[in-house]
Amino acid sequence: MKKEISICWIRRDLRLDDNAALYHALKSNYPVLILFIFDQNILDQLQNKTDARLTFIYQTLEKIQLKLIEHQTTLLVKYNTPEKAWFEILATYNVKEVYTNHDYEPYAITRDNSLSELLRSKEIAFHTYKDQVIFDKNEVVKADGKPYTVFTPYFKIWQQKLNNFYVKPYPTAKYFTNFLLNEPIPFPSLKEMGFEMANQEFPALDFEKKLKSYEEKRDYPALDATTYIGLHLRFGTISIRNAAKKAIEHKAEKWLAELAWRDFYMMILWHFPHIVNKAFKPAYDNIIWRNNEEEFKAWCQGKTGYPLVDAGMRQLNKTGFMHNRVRMVVASFLCKHLLIDWRWGEAYFAEKLLDYDQASNIGGWQWACGSGNDAAPYFRVFNPELQLKKFDPKMEYIYKWAPEYKLAILPMPIVDHTFARDRVLKAFKIALT
Repeated sequence: MKKEISICWIRRDLRLDDNAALYHALKSNYPVLILFIFDQNILDQLQNKTDARLTFIYQTLEKIQLKLIEHQTTLLVKYNTPEKAWFEILATYNVKEVYTNHDYEPYAITRDNSLSELLRSKEIAFHTYKDQVIFDKNEVVKADGKPYTVFTPYFKIWQQKLNNFYVKPYPTAKYFTNFLLNEPIPFPSLKEMGFEMANQEFPALDFEKKLKSYEEKRDYPALDATTYIGLHLRFGTISIRNAAKKAIEHKAEKWLAELAWRDFYMMILWHFPHIVNKAFKPAYDNIIWRNNEEEFKAWCQGKTGYPLVDAGMRQLNKTGFMHNRVRMVVASFLCKHLLIDWRWGEAYFAEKLLDYDQASNIGGWQWACGSGNDAAPYFRVFNPELQLKKFDPKMEYIYKWAPEYKLAILPMPIVDHTFARDRVLKAFKIALT
């Protein structure tokens, strides 16, 4: 008879330490096998066959495997749709319980609901836990139980509730003796999945040394002042509890607020899943976008004639990262200067950003457009030239990423700022009245 086991399915929590689902799985009555599924439903949508995010995931799984081998166990890695992968797993193993962590994206919720039904039909227990946020679902809501849609009052309650309990790590290492003893199982290769390894350097997890100066320097893209932690939070190579704890220890309040924004946008997506492809404020779906494909291409390539926009897009295209202040400027420019649908920009960022997170990306784009909850008002149109003078006055960031701006003959702007501002205000006013 097959050995009875628990499975811990990791997805956005690629670590063995301080992992809620793994902690609870290891404390169960059965030995634990850790599972990761390269989801064909997601991978089939990736156009770039050297997508660096896949390389990052793959290399992270290899590191986890080496640690597991030390404990005489293995990682089970599948390449399939989750539905087919689980049918294979249940046919191979005598699974009694499944453990995983919550995911708040619409696709993930549908996927997990399907798995829950399958497991219930086979009388297998399914347990899910909060892990990628400090507060989830209905933990920070208004007095009437409705979700906050404005960040400031949300953050006030978020801060009030935050205490040591919420940043306390899960001591998984204490229970590593409860892994299923097993020989290493080979991974499917990236080539088998139709991909190649990307030649990409990934940011180190050295965010702590940036926290003290973050508030003072974070808006200046030429300075090495941001933490580059987004990729690690996105794939869970660090726990949010660890990040928040370090912010509290260093009194990095502004950086802690950024973690709260992340919670906020995840909860907005969970409560209002329609924002994936519709405006949070329905009237904004009435906007008549110009959607000029040549101008969109110029924006994508960083050839708009606006130095800060161009440098930002070149940085994104080359590194998979863009400074946060610059993200706001380039997003505003696309929606308001060029009158191109925010969904086009959101999709481009989804393709390029190493730290792409659906909730935060949609939240940020709808903020820049004016269509989101707690968004910048529609009549606020970032002036890229003023932003440049304020945040990169010596043009250091510009010269690094768009060196042609050093030349005497400068690229012509794709559109005049004053003209573009008048045009967008008229278009938005018509749509919103």
